Amino acid sequence: MSQAAFQLTTQRGDFRVAIDGDPAAPALILSNSLGTTLEMWAPQVAALSGRHRLIRYDTRGHGGSPVTPGPYSFDDLGQDALAVLDALQVEQAAFCGISMGGHTGLWLGVHAGQRFDAIAVCNSAAKIGNEQAWRERAAMVRIGGAAGMQELANSAPGRWFTEGFVSANPEVVRRAQHGIARIDPEGYAACCEALATSDLRASLGKILTPTLLLAGENDPVTTVADAQAMQAGIPGAQFATVLASHLSNLEAPQAFNQAVLDFLAST
Repeated sequence: MSQAAFQLTTQRGDFRVAIDGDPAAPALILSNSLGTTLEMWAPQVAALSGRHRLIRYDTRGHGGSPVTPGPYSFDDLGQDALAVLDALQVEQAAFCGISMGGHTGLWLGVHAGQRFDAIAVCNSAAKIGNEQAWRERAAMVRIGGAAGMQELANSAPGRWFTEGFVSANPEVVRRAQHGIARIDPEGYAACCEALATSDLRASLGKILTPTLLLAGENDPVTTVADAQAMQAGIPGAQFATVLASHLSNLEAPQAFNQAVLDFLAST
């Protein structure tokens, strides 16, 4: 069963959601990265929905989900994910998030681990970047508006993909750039502020849900070392790498899909 994206009314607002796969299959919710929408998961839909009821949603501030005034926090973003599951009457699910979405997964593991059978944290870290840089980026897009978002879109390929991938896959890169350029500046800035203030390094030991830490071997944003540091802090966490940069699900979809499916099958 597959359906187009729709607006789902939750206790925390109306979120844009898409659902694929057998309604009776185990639920798997996917959480997007900063500057993207649920469409970023297109290369995963066929593979993951074969075994799961696949739930994708636009994070707050992005796409068709609520753009409320910032700053946001990961308390907000984590509670949003739970609200989506609640509205769909999903008591238990697996979770997979990339970058900002992966950090949301860490928050959920710390604060709501009982709701999840497994958590895949991809291309992420317990502390992503530094506070000053995130606050500067938030200010830049608030001041620049649509032009500020276009400036980010122009520079995004170097953060998201390897040079070889950019050269060989211009259409994938173009779509990703087009997507970030269309994100609401306030929503983007407010999520930057959530990233500026969140540091889960001291809380990793509270995560008892089976966890996968997946890193891109060429990721300059959230590195292999970041994933290894999380593995050291999360009891029993699994670790895997794929040959890709930051948006590994787009650059190496087959390897990404296989790593996630193998992990979910092992839990």
